[in-house]
Amino acid sequence: MNLDPMYRWRLTGLIASVVIVLTIPVYAVRELADRRQQSTTEDAPVVFVGRDACVDCHEEAYASWLGSDHDRAMDVANDSTVLGDFDDSVFESDKTTARFYRRDGKFYVFTEGPEGAPGEFEITHTFGFEPLQQYLIPFPGGRLQSLTIAWDTERDRWFDLYPDQDIPTDDWLHWTRNAQNWNGMCAECHSTNLKKGYDVDTKTFATTWSEIDVSCEACHGPGSRHVAWAEIPPMARPQTENYGLVIATADMDSEQQVELCAPCHSRRTELGDYDHTQADLLQHLVPSLLRENLYHHDGQILEEVYVYGSFQQSKMYRNGVRCSDCHDAHSLQLLSDGNELCLQCHQADVYDSYDHHFHQKVYEGEPSDGASCVKCHMPEQPYMVIDYRADHSLRVPRPDLTLEIGVPNACSQTGCHDDQSVQWSAEHYQEWYGRAKRAHFGPTFAAARDGRSEAEAELIRVSGDPLHPAIVRATALSLLASYPGATSAAALRRALGDEAALVRYTALDAVTAVSAQELIDLAAPLLFDPVKAVRLEAATRLAGAPTEMLKPYQRDALQEALAEYEAAMEYSLDFAFAGHNLGNLYVNLQQPERAERYYRVAIEIDDLFYPAKMNLAMLYNSMGRNEAARALLSEVVNDFPELYDAAYSLALLLVEMEQLQDAAVHLRRAAEGLPQRSRIHYNLGLLEQNLGNTAAAEAALMRALALEPESLDYQFALADHYVRRGNLTQALQLADRMISTHPESELGSQMKARVEAMLGR
Repeated sequence: MNLDPMYRWRLTGLIASVVIVLTIPVYAVRELADRRQQSTTEDAPVVFVGRDACVDCHEEAYASWLGSDHDRAMDVANDSTVLGDFDDSVFESDKTTARFYRRDGKFYVFTEGPEGAPGEFEITHTFGFEPLQQYLIPFPGGRLQSLTIAWDTERDRWFDLYPDQDIPTDDWLHWTRNAQNWNGMCAECHSTNLKKGYDVDTKTFATTWSEIDVSCEACHGPGSRHVAWAEIPPMARPQTENYGLVIATADMDSEQQVELCAPCHSRRTELGDYDHTQADLLQHLVPSLLRENLYHHDGQILEEVYVYGSFQQSKMYRNGVRCSDCHDAHSLQLLSDGNELCLQCHQADVYDSYDHHFHQKVYEGEPSDGASCVKCHMPEQPYMVIDYRADHSLRVPRPDLTLEIGVPNACSQTGCHDDQSVQWSAEHYQEWYGRAKRAHFGPTFAAARDGRSEAEAELIRVSGDPLHPAIVRATALSLLASYPGATSAAALRRALGDEAALVRYTALDAVTAVSAQELIDLAAPLLFDPVKAVRLEAATRLAGAPTEMLKPYQRDALQEALAEYEAAMEYSLDFAFAGHNLGNLYVNLQQPERAERYYRVAIEIDDLFYPAKMNLAMLYNSMGRNEAARALLSEVVNDFPELYDAAYSLALLLVEMEQLQDAAVHLRRAAEGLPQRSRIHYNLGLLEQNLGNTAAAEAALMRALALEPESLDYQFALADHYVRRGNLTQALQLADRMISTHPESELGSQMKARVEAMLGR
């Protein structure tokens, strides 16, 4: 056998090494395996070890990760990490001025600080790197604050992240306030093994991480068991599940991999520090639904919702496509360029053809956007001013839905045919693909948000259709809560047993019950749900339920779930919503002092968080502290003049305080702003009547009755109004109507007898 000398040397070395391994005494191998076994079993504590422990065995993955968005998600500010111009450069706008400079090897900015006073601030960390880089500044209490003047890495310029907003220093959005706080808003997704460490009593953070960026263990979980296993000589390694790794990434299906990425790539509410061990996403967070302020009616991205909520709507997700089918898991780069990425799965002769997209591949010497898969199916829009992000719902463009409900479409509103009308796009779409409209949940959601009655039946259908994604069905259930009645109630109760945790969670939040016992019958079984978020929602629904109506094991489960809920909210007490939620909990538990404390915590964090102010006002009203309640509601009405529910609440409070003229001002505003709310018109009619404004009273009562023609209360109120004005003929007609529509009530007969007596019959 003729061998190249170098190859012979390598082979000889290999044989020698094998011989050395084989000459280890058997008892020594067993002893070594026994020692190592202890550290690789599931009983051994698992800890984060850092990427340096991974590199030797995983050089290729490490090299791919190096320089990626995950690698550069955060770093210590130094000459190699800082991309911005700190050569005494100045950024000026109509509202602020900032000067960026270096001194003694450190980076500084001189700009407006807390309370509006200008000052010098040291920049200690970089945050991201492409297409923009932000900078973090240490503040007292362990805080890191993210400056809202950022560096554009593509155009080499400073720019304002809120160019069209004048943000005062006491606003939650100001760079010195909580919206720009790294510890709570950003840290978990930019570092590995992040522990937020917020203390509500001292209002300080003791935030820690094992690695400053998004490293190996951010996705694979703490690696101590795996490293201990890998350090054992190969022939002595014990049989260990998943090689000692906490997360089995190698054999993940689509849902598992997408949920592995979702804790960072989703709009969500966190239930605690991410511990990498939970099987269901809702064990440690609750993803946002397709809410009106986050998504368009048809589910297209509107605000910064990242990827999970849109991708879960896609046919790709439903058919088993996962993140790594398009993105390299370590570099995060796309696996192919252009349409080649999509043609991994889709036939080129069918989809990459004129007969499919009806656009030339080359236009005026350049590749045509119209022939690009992503331009039609993944339109982009900018966030943070310059960061263009693609909608991952991979939907078919629907200009017809633009005409119907005003949602955007990829043809005429994303830079392609924006010089043409939407009607033009819709006509071409119908010419190419036919006139039959595919059913879509978008018009149903739009109708529900407009309060239209015809939406109820479609919401029930969508919520129960397993072909719709869980996030769509859950959104339908949340909208169904605005349609009280037997049919919607039945749909919500069915959803309590749905396979999807998000659907069960939302159904629990929306379901209603006519008695405490019925609520217990509906919610108590879900105290034992395997998913944490569902258990917590069941606990909040049952908080304050009569304990004597619960079985002993239900009482125990409720107390355990309430403790979990309190811990989850305490984790997020650096956000206003958590204090508000705890305030609501303690109101239900009849602990008003604790409720007041946490409402105040919420308001202190964000003075414009009106739900906490309104609920605290209700609490004060129940405690007889009406002046304090009035002050809070007046603040909300002044800060949010179009929040008509606040005006309505203030009006009712002023009526109770016998300040009727002031009450009428706010009640009229509420009636004008909420024209479909019959109860507001009814109350306004009674108040106008009390003030002697007979014509206004009649108009308001007629409006209430027109909205709910069968309402006995409204029929009686208008009949009584006519009696008071001496219009007995109309009063008698209403009395007959009361008898006809409500034969079970004596009120109609009594009114008729009263009117006939006045007529002398």
